[in-house]
Amino acid sequence: MKTFQLIVSGRVQRVNYRNYVVDVAQTLGYVGYVQNLSNGNVEVIVNSEHEEDLEFFISKLYDGSMFSHVENIVYMKIDFNAFNSFSKRG
Repeated sequence: MKTFQLIVSGRVQRVNYRNYVVDVAQTLGYVGYVQNLSNGNVEVIVNSEHEEDLEFFISKLYDGSMFSHVENIVYMKIDFNAFNSFSKRG
């Protein structure tokens, strides 16, 4: 299992985006968390077996919530973190 950090930029705060990410992640069986960052971006930390498995998840994150507008998603592998579920933080 690997842990990935995704940074989502665009209009992604105060538009129900974190709740949308939680719904998608839980539907797809991912564990990790989503949180707002002070610079207006959203951070998603997620565990995945393979980097290639993230492609569909990332495509759904680009779809976003009704009033969001995702401009870019950058991701990278980070040190492994163990999670039991997917949650929304701060």
